[in-house]
Amino acid sequence: MHGLPLWSGDANGIRRTVELPGFRDAVAAIVAIADVAEEMDHHPDVDLRYRTLHLTLVSHSAGGVSELDLELARRIDALLP
Repeated sequence: MHGLPLWSGDANGIRRTVELPGFRDAVAAIVAIADVAEEMDHHPDVDLRYRTLHLTLVSHSAGGVSELDLELARRIDALLP
């Protein structure tokens, strides 16, 4: 997916699931993602299940995946294992 091998999806949205060592690690990852998201003024959908994060990116205003989503995905990849 657009040079993002850890992500799946299509033009309607891209998704990544990542399992962290523990709950606090997952929460810390969300905080790091939130910092980047605020800086970019672009926010992912985040679902936390104990130590597993499910992330979804889509630009609702664009009606699908935009370059902003792809850039946020790249920046998230740089934060996560």
